[in-house]
Amino acid sequence: MELGRLVATARDLFSARLVYGDPVERDGATVIPAVAVFGGGGGGGDDTGVLPVREGAGFGVLARPVGAFVVRDGAVTWVPAVDVTRLGLAVAVTVAVVAKILAKRG
Repeated sequence: MELGRLVATARDLFSARLVYGDPVERDGATVIPAVAVFGGGGGGGDDTGVLPVREGAGFGVLARPVGAFVVRDGAVTWVPAVDVTRLGLAVAVTVAVVAKILAKRG
């Protein structure tokens, strides 16, 4: 893929549509999901004139749910998403650190 097309594709990806999902209506409430989006890219080339010409570019995107806006009876509330994997990892690391401290005192 040439660099111009890559940049255009990246520009199209990074938009509000990526951050906020389509509203969903159910039981008198409208839910608008939201995600945190992280991304970056880069590219380069070798213009020394030596063949073969080497060039390349790339980008990556990471998205994770963070919560949803809930609209009900004209009031908007924020409901955060619970990332069970991150929560479990935090607990595991905390237990490991406490166990190591206790073992040193032992």
